Amino acid sequence: MRTYRIGLIGLGGMAHSHIRWMADERRYKVVAVSDVDERALAEKGEQLCIESGKRYPDFVRLIVDPEVDAIVSVTPNNVHSDILRACLAAGKPYLAEKPFTRVFAEAEQLLKLYEREPVPGMVGFSYRYTPAFRYARELVREGKLGTVRSFSIQYLQSWGAVPNDTPYLWRFDKDITGTGTLGDLGSHMIDLARFLFGEFQELSAQLRTFVPERRDPATGEMVKVEVDDFVSFQARMTGDAVGIFQSSRNAIGSGNQHEVSVYGDLGTLHASTLNPDQLVWIREEAPGQLAKAVIDVPERCKVSQYGDFLSLLDGLAPDGLPDFMDGYRNQEVLDAVIRSSTEKRSVALPHPN
Repeated sequence: MRTYRIGLIGLGGMAHSHIRWMADERRYKVVAVSDVDERALAEKGEQLCIESGKRYPDFVRLIVDPEVDAIVSVTPNNVHSDILRACLAAGKPYLAEKPFTRVFAEAEQLLKLYEREPVPGMVGFSYRYTPAFRYARELVREGKLGTVRSFSIQYLQSWGAVPNDTPYLWRFDKDITGTGTLGDLGSHMIDLARFLFGEFQELSAQLRTFVPERRDPATGEMVKVEVDDFVSFQARMTGDAVGIFQSSRNAIGSGNQHEVSVYGDLGTLHASTLNPDQLVWIREEAPGQLAKAVIDVPERCKVSQYGDFLSLLDGLAPDGLPDFMDGYRNQEVLDAVIRSSTEKRSVALPHPN
């Protein structure tokens, strides 16, 4: 089977995971790399045995390289739009990190380009590949819960909490990220809701910044934080299911706690990254008699992100693959959350029931 030659853009911490995931599939070969950090470019180039001519400070040169079959982009938010624009212009398939763009205006510009010349692409909503979430989707679609009435989704981490004295990083810089917790973790919550239940119809949101200043690690001076530490919102989805969402990077005790509870007429499901190969199913076997079972996820739900990317490159369309429009719709909801919090009102999304 064909091995795809990959151009990797962005050589920070997450790049190591992406390189490992590609290696697991045995059909990828990283043949070119790009980063603005010359030291990272040299070190990763040596590690991957990439010739000096394929180490690009300018990612556009990598994207148009005819010896690169597809792009993997693992960069901060402020260059997401430019990289996607270059991929669309070059007709180069891609797997790009989330959030889709820094702000919604960038997403709208990309949509116009995409509608003129679609290019196969994938957005890195990696939690679609949590087996418990995929099985929950299957059970919801099959009607095992009956009519879904409500759900709750949360994504909690603790690395930004006050006792950690987390310094001012790029994730706290609004010019780079656009948002804080909302784009970083909230985008995954939004994608999980769309993956399970369909489109957002209406929402009401609140954003908060718990730690207004953080220490600059270079100077030691305090820097104002202009992005959110916490987001909560409630939403109505297609089919009138209603959901409650919360996310924080200041939740002490939460390492990487992304989870959903789904409440239907015939039972309740609970799935979490803390137990990715099982889910909890609660049903009423007889009036007043509840049965709670911990169910193993079947093998068919254990699909990898880079396995789906291979299918995309092979010309297939795997069910549930997060594509360009999933990225765009996600950014549209992120924008609605910001407007709702800023204007202190409910915001309707432009999708019919």
